[in-house]
Amino acid sequence: MDLTVLTYVVYLLLSVLLTVWVARTLSRTGHVFLVALLRGDETVAGAVNRLLVVGFYLLDLGFVTLFMRIGGTVGSIRACFEALSVKIGTVLLVLGVFHLLNVYLLARIRRRSARVPEREPA
Repeated sequence: MDLTVLTYVVYLLLSVLLTVWVARTLSRTGHVFLVALLRGDETVAGAVNRLLVVGFYLLDLGFVTLFMRIGGTVGSIRACFEALSVKIGTVLLVLGVFHLLNVYLLARIRRRSARVPEREPA
């Protein structure tokens, strides 16, 4: 196996592991926020949380696969590490941007729902 293929394998492995770890962490800690946002409705909060996780996986893993290509060949271990640092660093930045975007959108929804009085059941 040449170093370019090894770089691809390590990149995919690290990217998938990081994506799964971030998704699980955000899902676990975000559930409490969603319950508060949805005024204690655990069922809807769980469903929204799962939908957000699926969307997160689709966006991030789609980006990882599109960003996989390395221009040229990797000729040394040093070049392998340099290519991996650029690739993994970019994936981490994208994960961070996705997270901040989710937090921003959920905070806006929370502020908007706080302004609207809760309706009495009919």
